[in-house]
Amino acid sequence: MNAFYSASPSQSWPGLWSHPQAHDLDYNRLDYWVNLARICEDGLIDGIFLADILAVHDVYQGSSDATLKSGCFCPTNDPMLLIPAMAAVTDHLTFGVTGNTTFEPPYLLARRLSTLDHLTEGRLAWNVVTGTAASAARALGRTDLPPHDERYDIADEFMEVVYKLWETSWDSDAAVRDKDSHIFADPSKVRPVRHAGRYFQCEGIHLSEPSPQRTPFIFSAGASGRGMRFAGRHAESAFISANSIPYARHLTDSLRGQAEACGRNGQDLKVFNAVTVIVAETDALAQEIMAETGRYSSADGNLAFLSGITGIDLSRYAPDEPIRHVESQAIQSIVEQMTRNSEGRVYTVADLAKFGPLRGPELFFCGSARTVCDQIETFVAQTGIDGLNLVRTVEPAGIRSFCDLVVPELQNRGLFKTAYRPGTMRQKMFPGRTPGVLASHPAAQV
Repeated sequence: MNAFYSASPSQSWPGLWSHPQAHDLDYNRLDYWVNLARICEDGLIDGIFLADILAVHDVYQGSSDATLKSGCFCPTNDPMLLIPAMAAVTDHLTFGVTGNTTFEPPYLLARRLSTLDHLTEGRLAWNVVTGTAASAARALGRTDLPPHDERYDIADEFMEVVYKLWETSWDSDAAVRDKDSHIFADPSKVRPVRHAGRYFQCEGIHLSEPSPQRTPFIFSAGASGRGMRFAGRHAESAFISANSIPYARHLTDSLRGQAEACGRNGQDLKVFNAVTVIVAETDALAQEIMAETGRYSSADGNLAFLSGITGIDLSRYAPDEPIRHVESQAIQSIVEQMTRNSEGRVYTVADLAKFGPLRGPELFFCGSARTVCDQIETFVAQTGIDGLNLVRTVEPAGIRSFCDLVVPELQNRGLFKTAYRPGTMRQKMFPGRTPGVLASHPAAQV
């Protein structure tokens, strides 16, 4: 189980920061994140997964107005700066952080991620993204995003560069740290990386000595055809957003099939699905909470968020008009799910604007702990996924309710751990492994 957050007032459900119980207006204070980390570790949540974007969603109505009014991923602070504070007050909680391969120089991102892997003592994962917003390209001095599939070509080469930096620049015993001889590092065991490719040029020694994992644990969230090929090659865990058992099964099997096509074991790729959970002591009370929460959800913010991630301006549809399939340069799998893979269900703009299970892109479970756990157990058993990313709602009340009600019920069913595993993030996800990547992973083959 990962808690799914961003360094912003709200994300997947814009506007919930205005709820009387919400503390999300404190997103820019360290105590908000320290408190979240403590709640998660006390509740045996595996990690905090931090989403990020590099621009303001401005597709809806051709403007950023709805985004700004609803606080939807805007403002958004740098999530990497939050991790050391949360790591300092926890011992086992892991941290997944988003980093962009289209706009970041690999040499600099490799150093930041190595630094975080050191400071967390190996509890770090990198969520590799290629970017979906044309506004990010303009903000960073470019005229537009590269085409969807080319962004993954760029990402493939980006990974080659960072793997070389992490895995080959320093030998494991290069940092001798010998006070008597006054030698920190043996120069014969440190070498520059030299890379000259289509998209990147790099010549230099990696600026961090080997961290506990060397290569951080790798997440990928791409579920388009090209995105799944990328995940099959590089990801140790994939993040999907499927709202039905057949579609989640299809994505999970496809991702593992792509891993096997790259010479890896399909079970070496863990799959997490996004889910919003509203839980209470009874089904009736949970339904009341869902209805009450929905009163603070921003309809325009929800549409601005979905317009931003799909690249489709939903303001062009009438409220009761069905969503049609449109090719875009954004997140193609969500459009596929709401159109070609909707299993006969028709989504309208009115559905997508609401808080609740009708919205479309991800799971929504509501009920007592028993009801929610029945839904989780069925979904996991029939899809083959390994875990869930818990979508932020009204916080910290939402995550605390999950920890207090759902976790004990899952434990009673033998479906959830009663203690953390020791070791790095990779060792927690794959018991018995070494801290480093497997020999079949491309990072071990540079």
